Amino acid sequence: MLTDNGGEFARVDDIEMDVRGESKLFFCDPNRSDQKGRIEKNHTLIRDILPKGTSFDNLTQEDINLVCSHVNSVKRAALNGKSAYELFAFTYGEEIPKLLGISKIPAEDVCQSSTLLQHKF
Repeated sequence: MLTDNGGEFARVDDIEMDVRGESKLFFCDPNRSDQKGRIEKNHTLIRDILPKGTSFDNLTQEDINLVCSHVNSVKRAALNGKSAYELFAFTYGEEIPKLLGISKIPAEDVCQSSTLLQHKF
């Protein structure tokens, strides 16, 4: 995974551990958002749902999957009107998102506000 040096990534060992021990975390240079391609748009969309200062401590995997499903279903001008989910599924197939618990949300149902998880806060 490629990310910035934000405090949410301070526990590298916890993040890198998966069942097979294959995850690796890489950090961009400070003040170099250009090294992360278009990932900054995802950060903005996530913060629309989970504003800065919101604790993630009570989020379940299902909550995270729901947020990721909505964020990745947003149609983007930079992707020629497609969503990140659509491009990923077209390139790699629908099985990987399914295994990750990510699903396509119809455009008219995409929620980009904190009301998505209002039952949590």
